[in-house]
Amino acid sequence: MAKPKTKAELIEAATTNYENLLEMIANRTEEEKSREYDFSGDEGKKEAHWQRDRNLRDVLMHLYEWQQLLLNWLKNRDDDKSRPFLPEGYNWRTYGAMNVAFWEKNQDVSEEEALRRLEESHHQVMRALETFSDEELFTKGFYPWVGGSSIGGYFISNTSSHYAWAIKKMKAHKKNCRH
Repeated sequence: MAKPKTKAELIEAATTNYENLLEMIANRTEEEKSREYDFSGDEGKKEAHWQRDRNLRDVLMHLYEWQQLLLNWLKNRDDDKSRPFLPEGYNWRTYGAMNVAFWEKNQDVSEEEALRRLEESHHQVMRALETFSDEELFTKGFYPWVGGSSIGGYFISNTSSHYAWAIKKMKAHKKNCRH
């Protein structure tokens, strides 16, 4: 799917990828549900997240936490000045440590609760998305608090692209379960 360039395309991409994610979750085999994620045997999977996330709960809570960052950023924005998207203490070079902190924080959350939180968060993000026009979403620098980016890029990263990432991870796990 091409990167969305309009609000309508973004809504469609986010909705489609979210529904595809839910379908994959619903159609897991018992082995896929019970077997821990382990990508250590795949030389091509070197990024930290392949080692960090051990099950579906970890993946869902990762999505949820990033959507919470987006929602808090939108809620606490100041239209007159740039505000960092990432919480204090993190930047785009150190966000991997933040992801580990999210992982550690959510180890006691059940898979069912993780799915419930993501469902609620997804709907909140989609409602927030509806409040912006194409121009607001895709004009770089439209809002000073976004910096030199477009707010649409943040919505893409936290919906359609992130759902595609989760689907890719679930497909890799499914493949591992077949071997």
